[in-house]
Amino acid sequence: MEKVDDLRLNVSLLRRKVPNLTSAARLVGLRPATVSNLCTGKIPVGRAEVRTLVALASLADCSLDDLIIKVEKTEMIETQIKTLDLFAPLAKGGTVGLVARPGMGQLVVLAELLYRFKNVYKTIFLMPEGKHQGLNDVIENAEIITNTIEDTYDNIVNIGGDQDVIFIADRTHVITGGIQQLQDNLQEIGIHSVTTFLVDLTGEVVDEDLPYGPLETLWQFDADLVARHRYPAVNPLISTSSVLEGAHLDQEHFTIQQKALKILRRYRELRSLVNVSGIERIPTSELQTYRRGERLEAYLTQPFYIAEPFTKKPGQAVGLQDTLNDVKEIMNSAVDSKNVSELEFIGNLQS
Repeated sequence: MEKVDDLRLNVSLLRRKVPNLTSAARLVGLRPATVSNLCTGKIPVGRAEVRTLVALASLADCSLDDLIIKVEKTEMIETQIKTLDLFAPLAKGGTVGLVARPGMGQLVVLAELLYRFKNVYKTIFLMPEGKHQGLNDVIENAEIITNTIEDTYDNIVNIGGDQDVIFIADRTHVITGGIQQLQDNLQEIGIHSVTTFLVDLTGEVVDEDLPYGPLETLWQFDADLVARHRYPAVNPLISTSSVLEGAHLDQEHFTIQQKALKILRRYRELRSLVNVSGIERIPTSELQTYRRGERLEAYLTQPFYIAEPFTKKPGQAVGLQDTLNDVKEIMNSAVDSKNVSELEFIGNLQS
């Protein structure tokens, strides 16, 4: 008998069969946010209502056996970007959606990933239609530039299934069905080694519940972090990944991540109080949580290699284990005596 932890939705089947899942989910009385959380694993299949699963199977015109699959361990791609690896890891071979308004740093994150991955993965960028600010760094760091879905398919086929591929495309290709068709065609010929990044260059994506359809990883950018120059401005409280499912995540990672989320969530609540009434209004019993949350948020900022000419700070890569060790130290009082500024835009605590 399969463990509940080993079960998840067949996201690729949903993506192929129900391209406009947001509208379809609403029509049958499902909340798009619930569907999204089921797809990323934030809500385990074992805790889903039976009627939800039946409705999704009906939408996809498939059986429950086809909709709910047993999965092997989902492999994580380590980016060595602290906040991403800790809170919303990349699922290898999956689809990643970036939710942000223009100017929140999503293109900087993509360009940085291309820079970091260039000697390990083949990287492909599908040019969007029209002109968009901030694309130069992305284009400069991509190995292959394509102009159509067909051109992208040909390039991936030429690369072959033995080489891992990082592919970036604009959301317009999701709306037209091009991404679903590309993924379907690649699966038919046995190529499963493509990790797809979807970005919306218009910013409309932030107003939709399920803007890209089912995803393995979701990175939600945050206006408050941007306003306070906390980059990368990915919100750890609402970004998620299928790698975070209990069956796939190392127990130490899970424990530290959950404790860090609890501190950051309470810190944000307390910050609202501080902004209105000052730090003296925080109860003494909560002051330690506030100060550690403040230091943890500062530590999660990170200098990027591609930004060195502008920030004058050398780029930093921090392995996952170093991130886990550092976050554990921050939560266990090791840096309580440090100023918050000492933790901003560093690599690990020893750097």
